[in-house]
Amino acid sequence: MRLPLIKHIVEFVDTHDEDWVVETIELLEHTAEAPGIKDEEMEVLGELLSNLYGALEVSKEVKAGTPKKEALNGFMKRVMGSIE
Repeated sequence: MRLPLIKHIVEFVDTHDEDWVVETIELLEHTAEAPGIKDEEMEVLGELLSNLYGALEVSKEVKAGTPKKEALNGFMKRVMGSIE
């Protein structure tokens, strides 16, 4: 996951609508099921999906009243904690 990318997607959600990101996730998940997808392509799809899901999570926290910077940092701390 890349924090700058998640932040950028959160800004997109703020400007446009969460539905765009949800539909993008659905498309990428459908694409991942296509026959003949190579391992490298699956890795890219997985990374994109992780960032999109992360952005939705951060966006929900911001809508609940958490400042954006705090929501981003808190999300990354949770991710890093789950990796360790």
